[in-house]
Amino acid sequence: MPWQGGMVLSAFFASYSISQIPGGMLADRFGVRRVATISLLWWSAFTALTGAAANFTHMLLARFIFGLGEGVFPSCVFKTIAVWFPKQERATANAIKMAAGPFGAALAPLFVVGIMSMWGWRHVFYLLFVPGFAIALILWLFIADSPAESKSVDATELSEIDEGESNGGGPIAKTSMGEVMRQPNIVKYFLALFAYDIAYWGFTSWLPTYLVQARGFSMVQMGVAASLPFVAGTVGCILGGWLSDRVLKDSRKLPIIASQLGAALLLFCSYFATSSIVLIACQTMAGFFLNFFFSTFWALPMNSVPRRLMGVASGFINTAGQIAAFISPILIGYLVTIAGGSFGLTFGLLVGSLLASCAIVMTISDSPKSDILIRPRTS
Repeated sequence: MPWQGGMVLSAFFASYSISQIPGGMLADRFGVRRVATISLLWWSAFTALTGAAANFTHMLLARFIFGLGEGVFPSCVFKTIAVWFPKQERATANAIKMAAGPFGAALAPLFVVGIMSMWGWRHVFYLLFVPGFAIALILWLFIADSPAESKSVDATELSEIDEGESNGGGPIAKTSMGEVMRQPNIVKYFLALFAYDIAYWGFTSWLPTYLVQARGFSMVQMGVAASLPFVAGTVGCILGGWLSDRVLKDSRKLPIIASQLGAALLLFCSYFATSSIVLIACQTMAGFFLNFFFSTFWALPMNSVPRRLMGVASGFINTAGQIAAFISPILIGYLVTIAGGSFGLTFGLLVGSLLASCAIVMTISDSPKSDILIRPRTS
């Protein structure tokens, strides 16, 4: 049943969303080095344990616990970029980081299919423990909590990074959600990302099913067609961050709105495409714009929220995306079920969500000066 598939896809995101804000608080309080390393080891271990799941219930439980550990990690990454890069480079740095997502998704089918064909699906999860452990080791050995704590950063570099900032961004005694909620536009960031991710996760999680069931693609054809949007998304993500920093740093909303409208149009065209070539072209370009959005969107909070609050703030904003990631696959599974296998309602939901997110972004003020206008309480 489609709804069961949706439940499996959503189990991870339920716990992943729960961990976003606590992960940000931990990163702000204890520093990213310790928190991120523990998170990497946690999710690597539960990746391996997922391969040992014996039934549907075990799979749901493994994915839920898996998400609890991995959900801590994104806030650590946003915090690291905010601390280690000057404002004029953060969108580009974040774009390169975010591009790893679609790039990995594009490459994964190539080796996953090979491993599955030789040893079965369980070994895919067993083997993925190895790179996770290796990255955790690298992070622990080479990444400091802040540039001030690194022996490889000289005074000139530190001055450039800290220009215009009130502190060095390292571990602090306490952060509060109340202070985060007083930041300008923070709720709008949350709502815009929620609406957008309903469309993004609906598209990415159900694309393979749509290509096979509704369009009659073979598994091989599906594997190639489903990877192309992620290849294009890698390019879109990097380009979006670069444009936001280098060309449109005074009009950061413009590329966000362009990406939302472009993705909505291309998904609309995808549904009505009458040939496989047109369908693949539309969905590939939709992947480009869908990922272009993320690097341009995150440039807003990363250049308006004080660095010392970036862990909690990014955790709060990113929670919206993970709630959407939990809801979207289940909702689409339900829509496909009640529509008798048709994806018409699904594409209506995807396009409508993108337009709703666009409307919210249009209401965001262009130049919030949170670090100047809103001071933390001293008591």
